[in-house]
This record gives sequence, C-alpha cells and structure tokens, in this order.
Amino acid sequence: MSQSLSSKKTTFFQILKQQNFIGWLFLAPALILLTIFLFIPILSLIYLSFTNGNLVSNKWIGLANYQRLLIDSDFKQIIFNTLYFAIATIIPSIIIPLFLSILLNQKIILRGFFRTAYFIPSITSLVAMGLGFRWLFQNNGPINELLLSLNINPIPWLNSTFWAMPVIIIFSTWRQIGFNLVVFLAGLQAIPQNRYEAAELDGANFWAKLWYITLPSLKPTLIFATITTAIFTFRSFEQVYIITNGGPSNSTNLLSYYIYEQAFRQFNFGYAAATTSILLIFAIILVAIQLIILKD
Repeated sequence: MSQSLSSKKTTFFQILKQQNFIGWLFLAPALILLTIFLFIPILSLIYLSFTNGNLVSNKWIGLANYQRLLIDSDFKQIIFNTLYFAIATIIPSIIIPLFLSILLNQKIILRGFFRTAYFIPSITSLVAMGLGFRWLFQNNGPINELLLSLNINPIPWLNSTFWAMPVIIIFSTWRQIGFNLVVFLAGLQAIPQNRYEAAELDGANFWAKLWYITLPSLKPTLIFATITTAIFTFRSFEQVYIITNGGPSNSTNLLSYYIYEQAFRQFNFGYAAATTSILLIFAIILVAIQLIILKD
C-alpha cells in the first residue's frame, strides 16, 4: 500500500516537473528577447550612469552624475517643465475623451464618422502633425491672421516663454484624445445596460447615472488611460524637437529632449544615462501605482 502511494507521489511530481519544463520552454523565446532588448540595456544604462561616458573615455566616477543632477539649475527647470507639461496634458486628455466617448456611445447621426475623425490624429505621423502645428502658430501663421481679423494683437507663440508650452500641450492633448476615446468606448460598452435601465426606473437623471454607474464601472479603464497618458507625456520628444527645439530659453525643454541633447549634442553619455535613470524611475512609479490601485 505504501509503495503504491509513493509511486503515485513520484509520478505526480514527475508530471509537475515536466509541465514546468514545458512552460519554461514556451516562455524561453520571449525571455531571451526581453533579456537582449530590455534587461541588458537597462543594466548597461545603470552602469553607464556611474561613469563619465563620452567619446574619449568611460571612467567610473560613482555618484558624480547624480550629484550634478541635484545642483544643475537646467535640470531643475527641465523637471518643472516636464511636470507642468504632464499635468496640463493629462487632465484634458482624460476629461475630453471621457465625455466624447459618452456622447459617441449614444445612437447619434454620423457616429462612426466622428469616432474615426477623433482617432485619426493618434495614428498620424508625429512629424507631419508637428510641422503642421509649427506652421499654424508661427508669427505670420493662420492663428495670428485669425487674431488680426478679430482686432486682437498677434501673439509670438513659439518665441514666447509663456505661450510656447501651451502650444506643445495643445498638440499633445489633441493627439492623445483619439486613443483614450477608443479606450473609454470599449469600457462603456462593457457596462451592462440593465444597470442604466434600473436607474431610469428609479428616476435617475444623466448626472446621477454618470456619477453612480458610469464612473465607478470605468475605474479600471480610467486608471489605465491615466497611466498610459502619463507615460506618453513623460517620454514626449518629437513635438519638442519639431516645434520648438526646447526653446525659447529652455521653456519647453522636457526630460526626454534634455536626454537627447546631453547624449547626442554634447556627448555626455554618462550624464544622459543618469538623467534617463530618473525617467525610468518615474515610469516604474507610475506602473506601480497602477498595479496597486487595480489590486485594490
């Protein structure tokens, strides 16, 4: 009897080990690719941040690059710009598509056309759209011509330390609306309609249904859209590169563009790697927040 039990137990563990082996075998190609293109580059980046990496040498200097970040006035300005840009972009990029998705989830005329129209900027080349925005907001561009026709003095949008950032924010928000719109539409269509029907029988109006049914049901979708939008804003580079080049007077210089300048214009690869590590920490914190909230 005991021999039969031990043999069954042995067979069970053999099967379990075999299944684990098969599972790791299927995971192996993805793990190899992740190791080559993600884990090794991240480790190399962290190592490089502790060196004076440049075109001449690659000497270990410890925490010198991080100490420089703490006292670098330009870096402090970059962090302020990035946070200002992120907050001012995330809020409208969530609120506007949320209400548009509620509207376009109803049976209205040309609903399919409007859904497509709002989504097109999300799949259009950033370079093409950036060039278009730069043309719109140049000193003698269509926006200033419109202001002149309304007897309003033209604004030096891209040459003003006050107005240049709002142009970048408008551009980034406009591009992000389409993606978030699709995400919210998918979330709305997953809400059972009988909840709304029951609420209508109880006399609930539009705002009551929005507050007590729609928003609570969309909580995971809202968190996902907020985190992805935040990550998009923190890694924004193309719009700054094309429209303002970080100017005027560093007023639109964001973290990603600053990393590009340090690495490929001034060839301070070690310092750029340290700055990239800060950006990586921001991304990890955002993902951790998403996981914690969704877990609750």
